[in-house]
Amino acid sequence: VDQMVEEGLPEAEARARCWFVDSKGLVVKSRMAQLQHHKVPYAHDHPEIGSLKEAVEVLKPSGLIGVSTQGGAFNRGIVDIMSANNERPIVMALSNPTSCAECTAEEAFNWTDGKVLFASGSPFAPVEVKGRTYYPGQGNNTYIFPGVGLAVVVAGITRVTDDMFRKASRSLADQVTREDMGKGALFPPLRNIREVS
Repeated sequence: VDQMVEEGLPEAEARARCWFVDSKGLVVKSRMAQLQHHKVPYAHDHPEIGSLKEAVEVLKPSGLIGVSTQGGAFNRGIVDIMSANNERPIVMALSNPTSCAECTAEEAFNWTDGKVLFASGSPFAPVEVKGRTYYPGQGNNTYIFPGVGLAVVVAGITRVTDDMFRKASRSLADQVTREDMGKGALFPPLRNIREVS
């Protein structure tokens, strides 16, 4: 939300673009009494929806970010809906370890015929689809923490802010080349981690 606000969206509009699904379904205002405090700002005025699949069908999101530790939560039916609704669906299966990932890179690339923008919390091997090789990215602290940590030590910083992480993320994004993106990679090659940091 803060990044969208920094880029010019009003906070209410930025929050309106973020939808959460938890173990009880879509996070909505009618569930307010049962919601944990960190979910309350994202509770929308919307009818209750009990499953992720139904939420994807109704809301038609451009991306899914998985942090549920529920292996297989992004099943073929859900990824197929994402693929039908988006030219380049975003699927981030960030749960660790690999057995808890919402889907695998192989599943995401195969189910979308390679059009997915995929990142995971754990490493996955390259995936070949129809003769083309895709390189899934690791969307975790591997890229950001070393650079932020180095800055903290060198500059003697005593407080690390959200803004520092947003700037580090923007810097990381700026280092992704067209060649990287052509290979399905959302991040620079991990072998370049020292230079990236």
